[in-house]
Amino acid sequence: MKKRIAVFSDTHGNLSALRAMYKDSVKQQADEYWFIGDLLMPGPSVMAIWEIFKEMDPTVIVRGNWDDLVVRGARGMMDMERPSHVYFARLAQYVAEQADPAIIDEMAAWPLHVTKRVGGLNFGISHNLPSLNMGQDLFPTQSSTNFDKLFNVAGEPVDVAIYAHVHHDLLRYGNDERIVLNPGAVGEPFNHWQPLQRDLRAHYLMLEIDDLGLAATSFRHVAYDRNKEKKLAAKSELPYADLYKKMMVTGRAYTHDAKLLTKYNQQHPYAAEYQAYAKKING
Repeated sequence: MKKRIAVFSDTHGNLSALRAMYKDSVKQQADEYWFIGDLLMPGPSVMAIWEIFKEMDPTVIVRGNWDDLVVRGARGMMDMERPSHVYFARLAQYVAEQADPAIIDEMAAWPLHVTKRVGGLNFGISHNLPSLNMGQDLFPTQSSTNFDKLFNVAGEPVDVAIYAHVHHDLLRYGNDERIVLNPGAVGEPFNHWQPLQRDLRAHYLMLEIDDLGLAATSFRHVAYDRNKEKKLAAKSELPYADLYKKMMVTGRAYTHDAKLLTKYNQQHPYAAEYQAYAKKING
């Protein structure tokens, strides 16, 4: 038995990156795909990404924290208490205005954790912790004790844990030497060390599994045209398009930059637009 699995996550609405990653995975002869959460937002593409996603037909899907934000925002359930909440809400409105409601319902039904057996190994797969798809418990520099939580799931013991969320590709071990993997981010790779942060290619993980276990573990970094992605944002009606285009240059996200988001929220009627949208759909 030999199987090649492309593991990817954190597309974040970046169509150009996803296209490049998918093309590379086909060249790498992927047999199947595992998606580890955060498909849409803050990038401009919705239906084009969804179409590629359905063509990939992942055999494993777990729900990320931004997938939850898409669902809550699309259903008019977001508050306006913080600048970042306005940001999430207005971006989710943008998604909802392009996507069929059935897509939102499908995303809402994605599980938080999946256990998948391949050959002789059990893989535990979640966006972050098995029961919590947000937070910084699994930032790459955290202690091994934090990562041991990935193996604390019901059923047969997990041999290899795979998570996403922190936008860093990673291979490390729990305290009992079980393996922890992270594919990195397709659309928004992060690293606070600047020489490494310059690598803004689409990151994903290719696993080859045979009868003995992990025959190969390849962290793929695939180049794509970031200027083309900027042009997609410029041609769209994407809220916060300037911030997204800026991210294509710097590689930095501005999700929690309250000062900068407040500036944009004062310049644009994003909060009022979302409140009107929520009132319309909720009656």
